[in-house]
Amino acid sequence: MLTQAPRGTRDILPEEAGKWVFLENKFREICRRFSYKEIRTPVFEHTELFQRGVGETTDIVEKEMYTFLDKSGRSITLKPEGTAPTARAYIEHKLYTQTLPVKLFYIIPGFRYERPQAGRLREFHQFGIEAFGSESPHIDVEVMLLAVSFLKNLGLDDIKLHINSIGCETCRSDYVKALKDFLGESRQNLCDTCRSRLDRNPLRVLDCKNPDCQRTLKEAPAVLDFLCEKCKTHFETIKNDLSLLKIDYKVDPRIVRGLDYYTRTVFEIISDDLGAQSTVCGGGRYDNLVQECGGPTTPAAGFGMGIERLITILEKKNLLKIPEEKVDVYIAPLTEEYGNTALRLLYRFRENGISAETDYLKRSLKAQMKYADKIMAQFVVLIGEEEESSGFYTVKDLATGQQQKVAGDKIFEYISNNIRKGCGEVE
Repeated sequence: MLTQAPRGTRDILPEEAGKWVFLENKFREICRRFSYKEIRTPVFEHTELFQRGVGETTDIVEKEMYTFLDKSGRSITLKPEGTAPTARAYIEHKLYTQTLPVKLFYIIPGFRYERPQAGRLREFHQFGIEAFGSESPHIDVEVMLLAVSFLKNLGLDDIKLHINSIGCETCRSDYVKALKDFLGESRQNLCDTCRSRLDRNPLRVLDCKNPDCQRTLKEAPAVLDFLCEKCKTHFETIKNDLSLLKIDYKVDPRIVRGLDYYTRTVFEIISDDLGAQSTVCGGGRYDNLVQECGGPTTPAAGFGMGIERLITILEKKNLLKIPEEKVDVYIAPLTEEYGNTALRLLYRFRENGISAETDYLKRSLKAQMKYADKIMAQFVVLIGEEEESSGFYTVKDLATGQQQKVAGDKIFEYISNNIRKGCGEVE
């Protein structure tokens, strides 16, 4: 066990880390275009935040949280999602006193105790955004559009946007009553979990993936039929905006999302490349969360997107080809006595912004050349008696096999200029 990662976690090795950096940079760039700023919240929070914010009847709070007592007996939970911690930070630091809306994004690890499966781990990672302070349906559309734009910029053209409205507290209460009455007549056809949810939170039954429950729900009343005029207008504006912007979407009355804080708009972005676990991004509006967590009344909207799932999809479609990292120059001392010269040159290259390596294992020149080729060095600088006495270095281009003498005071300029040309950069 000492040399094995805990079940449901995984190491991201150097050859894979480049994919993560690539996606993180892409996400940061799209957020910059939409004027969202980065926030970083702690890995753990007080357990009460998730009990009140996420909801005590959700799967997350009931079954999946990593919760423990610290040495002072306080209940602490590793964060299972990013919205509640961001709302807590919004309240604690009085971000509501700033110019609204406050638009934030994050890249986080999350923790949920569940059965590991494709694209779903116990330690997982998420991209997320939150927009606080506006009840405009145009903000809902902006949140959706940021996610869709990000995914399409990565080459995922066949994703599907599914939207729904679950109404506000006023109109939803009528729907919950109708749903509860309907399900009460079919209680025996529901799974054990849904029977327990029926009395506490009937909406959660709509989110169940059990085939028996899904069959029972086919004739269930639709939440869209119970929306009040204000919620109808809000939802119609969202649909009109999406049509205006030529964003394909599908109204899906079965989407409720798995967290209690959602109000009105909920949406999912679906990919068929994940099998049964088809949602790569989910979000919506949560106008009561900030107040529920002790802050002022604050309308808000946002989304969460699983990074592991996203990488799985991109790799299936062969859309995540990241160039391997190469070393600019390898310094090869012909014998040990030229090691000090090689060391001085090594650090001068690095100080000049050039990636450089040298020998630390007392390899022969032949072995050093093999190593330089293995780490994909573009150039090898040879250092021997001739180079020491003449002040000219022998520089070999491993791509072409050509080599030439370069004066010591010109070596950095020569390597730097040729690397730029080799990388296709503009000088």
